[in-house]
Amino acid sequence: MPNDSKYWIVTDLDGTLMDENYDISPAKKTLSLLADLSIPVIPCTSKTASEVRYFRQENGLFDPYIVENGAAVYGISNNDSSEWELILGKSYLELKIILSNLSNEVGYRLIPLNDLSNEEIFDLTGLSNNEIIRALDRHWSVPFLNPPDEIFDKLITLCNNYNVHIFKGNRMSHLLSNLSHKGEAVNKLKLYLNKEDVNIIALGDSQNDLPLLEYADISIVIPGRNGPNKYLQSGIDNGLFRLANAPHAKGWSNSIEEILKNI
Repeated sequence: MPNDSKYWIVTDLDGTLMDENYDISPAKKTLSLLADLSIPVIPCTSKTASEVRYFRQENGLFDPYIVENGAAVYGISNNDSSEWELILGKSYLELKIILSNLSNEVGYRLIPLNDLSNEEIFDLTGLSNNEIIRALDRHWSVPFLNPPDEIFDKLITLCNNYNVHIFKGNRMSHLLSNLSHKGEAVNKLKLYLNKEDVNIIALGDSQNDLPLLEYADISIVIPGRNGPNKYLQSGIDNGLFRLANAPHAKGWSNSIEEILKNI
């Protein structure tokens, strides 16, 4: 990872750099430009490490990456090319027990993604069998099917009892330790690499990106096809977040290139 860059691009993947069909093609030219400028592109996603390793290989990315909504950070050592790991939260097994307890308390069956059949996961996500294997290789968070809003609100009030928090994504909600979130993961990475002064340009599209957007120096909300996520609207209205001018990879690319003109 370049040590002299004054900027890091820290980006969500699903719904932000990718559309609902996992297409990033409108952003590929911008990714090449960032590589030429030696500006790191750091995925910061709900995806697993297995998924992001594959994504990085497919798209020529070599910088560190943040997985499972900020529950862990990975990167490659410059000395021996081994992979290092920073863990911020509770294990999957601990969290799954907590999810079961929460399910009992709210009187609603909260269904973990890993409990679904491959056919059910395909219907929900469109992932192939190999992609499903990578998606289920989860260690530090528990994704589960989005409950109705009234159940979700009840869950939020119970989280403090278990030292966890829940973020609602576009397809699923995610349970993780309250020591884990995307903003804290970026902070841990800065400290680990001794890059406290680097400027963070963050891009996200949903509630689980809020801690990242609040932490960043420049924060960009990528809208969906029907506009921005309701959980991010307040930050846009208050001028804390910029709103991209197009959904997904196109809005991502336009926003980054506009910033590059000014820096």
